[in-house]
Amino acid sequence: MVTSVLAVAHRGDPYRVRENTLPSIRSALARGADAVEIDVRVTRDGVPVLLHDATLKRLWGHDVRLDRLTHEELTELTRGGVPTLREALSAAGAHRLMIDLPGSTDGSVRRTVGAVHECGAGERVYYCAGPGAMLRVRAADPHAEIAMTWTTPAPPRAVLLDAVRPRWLNYRFGLVDRELTDRLHRDGLLVSTWTADTRRTMRRLVRHGVDSITTNRVDALRRVLTDTAAATTP
Repeated sequence: MVTSVLAVAHRGDPYRVRENTLPSIRSALARGADAVEIDVRVTRDGVPVLLHDATLKRLWGHDVRLDRLTHEELTELTRGGVPTLREALSAAGAHRLMIDLPGSTDGSVRRTVGAVHECGAGERVYYCAGPGAMLRVRAADPHAEIAMTWTTPAPPRAVLLDAVRPRWLNYRFGLVDRELTDRLHRDGLLVSTWTADTRRTMRRLVRHGVDSITTNRVDALRRVLTDTAAATTP
């Protein structure tokens, strides 16, 4: 088990810089993130890129689906603002990336996992999403590190855990208490939580013994973790 709480920046540093962009990744790392969570989808011609939504409407002002665009068309529409996964891996340097896979398909997962390995980044990447997506990841990479998102306090069935073989279970912060983290730790699993943005919630999660907190305010989380460590040092 890890002995300290991992500070994971949600989509980079989205309160300061547009989410899922290279400047947002760099800003989050500069503010103390241990890892950055990014969302990866695949263009019509099979290029893994960073985008949470199915369309470009919210972030880029174009009401068009990503999966209907080639990478070249995407680059033209966003003036190069949507980075490829390869570019994100390079921007993160030696730091870890937590890859969320919204809207995944067998093909998109194979492309994403393939890009990670082509970049030699398998050891510093882990994947999160629901069971369906994580089963696809496990099929594409028997050795992938997985943080399976789980949306109920009731534990996953043993047959699912055996198939996915997650290292982490990834919970919305409101579902987590000490009883849950203790149970999962006894079962040999790490506990990841999302998306905690108030210091009060961050402190509560630390008290409950979580192993990772994903946040939009990584600088605030870093201060909470620093203060907690100082308060517990003899």
